[in-house]
Amino acid sequence: MILQVFFNFLYLGCISFGGPAAHISYFRRVFVEQKAWLSEQDFAAHLALSQFLPGPASSQLGFAIGCQRGGIAGGIAAFLGFTLPSFLLMLGLAIWQTDLPEDSWAHGIISGLKLLAVVVVADAIWSMAGQFCRQLTTIVITLISALVLLFAMNPLCQFALLLSAALWMAARGQPSVTLAKVTFTPSALTCLLSFGGLLLLGLLFPQSVFGIFYQAGSFVFGGGHVVLPLLESFIGDNVSKDSFLLGYAAAQAVPGPMFSFASYLGATLRPDMALGGALIATLAVFLPGFLLLTGVSGVWRQLALHGRVVAAIAGVNAVAVGMLVAAWVNPVLSNAPRDPVSILLAIGGLFVLRSKKMPIIWIIAIFSAYGAVRFVAYFPSGLLGGLVD
Repeated sequence: MILQVFFNFLYLGCISFGGPAAHISYFRRVFVEQKAWLSEQDFAAHLALSQFLPGPASSQLGFAIGCQRGGIAGGIAAFLGFTLPSFLLMLGLAIWQTDLPEDSWAHGIISGLKLLAVVVVADAIWSMAGQFCRQLTTIVITLISALVLLFAMNPLCQFALLLSAALWMAARGQPSVTLAKVTFTPSALTCLLSFGGLLLLGLLFPQSVFGIFYQAGSFVFGGGHVVLPLLESFIGDNVSKDSFLLGYAAAQAVPGPMFSFASYLGATLRPDMALGGALIATLAVFLPGFLLLTGVSGVWRQLALHGRVVAAIAGVNAVAVGMLVAAWVNPVLSNAPRDPVSILLAIGGLFVLRSKKMPIIWIIAIFSAYGAVRFVAYFPSGLLGGLVD
């Protein structure tokens, strides 16, 4: 049973391009329609919970499906299978780019991927704003958050904005007329206490690999793209802007969860023990969401019906959009090519991505090829350097 879960998710981890929305579609088609591992109602319930909590929604959904099929061991098998392909690819990229010669044509591909990041983040802002900024209050929260973080992109500011928005919206929310008593099982309490204890540990050692990624995984609301501004502020100058954006852009290009960006950063932060750094970072960034999902899965229906809780989550999501806007301006846009041809390609790429008329893998190939050609055109010696090496 457990091996069956692992290999099914391993297959999906190899073919699931397109981000969280696409992953959810794959899961539904395979596990509801084809294999009938769970009902449509169960799938909808797991999906709602995964979107209600911080962390990577598609990976949490996969974890929940694995748990339903084979208990906690099934959930772990689902996570390992779905994450392993992207983990190995991002680890390989981190090791490869460390020894990349300055004049290699591969730097052209990197510049193309940085331009792709401009397009992908702009598309994420567009989608998230349409979902989370539908009323004047949330629009104002998003704009204020973006302006503040443009000048002070640091963890303290981000946390203060998230907490302030949650409290403000909760105060404005309507309390439920009736609310069933919420009780937690011993195992659920263990998971929630573990989440809190590990978060305290991360706060006590904020510069450790575990501390950086566990905190990021605990505060990511609104989807995988929001991990970009959180990790950028936590990591600071420990990773160069070029290297950071290369990993973020590459996370769009590989199948599986976008949170595999953490695998790349963990290896980059600890080049002396790349595999260990990648493993710690990957575990740390996914663990908070899995602990919370396991802890509240039995009571989330009651919590989700409480008007003040729903309002607080809406405020947090609005801040998440503002965080992404600030990150799009800096470091994504500020470090991307900005010549006229690059700008036109970015606009065209955004149109194609929004229209969904071309598979993401083709868009990645076009931007990579453009970057390589542009590099050769501007720096002809780069081609020779790449060939010699």
